[in-house]
Amino acid sequence: MTSSSATARKALSKIACNRLQKELVEWQVNPPAGFKHKPTDNLQRWVIEVSGASGTLYANETYQLQVDFPEHYPMEAPQVVFLHPAPLHPHIYSNGHICLDILYDSWSPAMTVSSVCISILSMLSSSTVKQRPEDNDRYVKNCRNGRSPKETRWWFHDDKV
Repeated sequence: MTSSSATARKALSKIACNRLQKELVEWQVNPPAGFKHKPTDNLQRWVIEVSGASGTLYANETYQLQVDFPEHYPMEAPQVVFLHPAPLHPHIYSNGHICLDILYDSWSPAMTVSSVCISILSMLSSSTVKQRPEDNDRYVKNCRNGRSPKETRWWFHDDKV
């Protein structure tokens, strides 16, 4: 997220604040395996450390996710991106954008940050190759100037990875 879009971001609704505070307490009591929430004083942006699962291509590797919550979370999906450097994966672009349907079209208010993290770890763990998406260079070039992954019309066609 660029500084210009960060200043334009609307404050969380009361419902979003309550939900996020509840999720944060649950995370502290029962964090998903392989993840660490990096504490900040900003409830609207979480930074989460991801450890690759043992026995996978990403074992012993650590990455960071940035989760930005919209004003009307959980009715609207959070924006989730990998911070640099993003893992090499067929569904993760070099700018950190993630092609995963639950972050866009298949989002449900029943999902939580924990369930999203588990889905991302599952996506990483099931990969058989470390490579960028075929259209990485074109996509990243089109995303210059801070374009959000939520502005992309994703095409979810590959359920093998």
